[in-house]
Amino acid sequence: GPLIWVTLAMAGARTVAMAVNRLADARMDALNPRTANRALPQRLIKPVEMALFALLAGAVMVFSAAQLNPLCLALSPVAVIFLVGYAYTKRFTWFCHFFLGLTDGIAPIGGWLAINPTISVANLVPPLLLGLAVAAWVGGFDLIYSCQDIDFDRAHGLHSIPSRFGPQRALEISEIMHGASVGLLAAVGGILGLAWPFWIAVGVAAWLLIWEHRLGHPEDF
Repeated sequence: GPLIWVTLAMAGARTVAMAVNRLADARMDALNPRTANRALPQRLIKPVEMALFALLAGAVMVFSAAQLNPLCLALSPVAVIFLVGYAYTKRFTWFCHFFLGLTDGIAPIGGWLAINPTISVANLVPPLLLGLAVAAWVGGFDLIYSCQDIDFDRAHGLHSIPSRFGPQRALEISEIMHGASVGLLAAVGGILGLAWPFWIAVGVAAWLLIWEHRLGHPEDF
């Protein structure tokens, strides 16, 4: 059923993104102490093998989209552009965090359209808001994650908000994005009139994000 094909499409998309990211960053990963133990820098796997794995995963994603409905198949190239393009964004813009968020934000939109491929304002607003919630969540987390590589990024000409504006500003922006994520989730629940389990889940998510931000301090990076 749709659950199987959505799961396969999601797994294929995730694999494409990770494989291309490893290929694009192989040289930098070898120089960065934090990532030097990854498979490609350690020559545990050949670049051509990683590339073939990415192509296979992409084929699985597109085939799975075709099994869902024509709209999902038609939109699958857009997903591929985001999945492949993200790996290169940090080479020329510190907007890379937002691009990563938007890439992951495609997932709930695709899942929604897999079940209800209707083009109308009423049908598209909830998944778009849900996609933006995921985008803000992931992008905000990537801001925190990228603080680990501030010195490395500056030394090698890579772009990120932490390396451009410092960890203090990066964490402040991350807080704003995570607050927006919770607000967008609440908007989805309100529009769809979702029951109390959804609101408990949103409350737990908000608490976890607050806890996460209380753990991080600019001086830690």
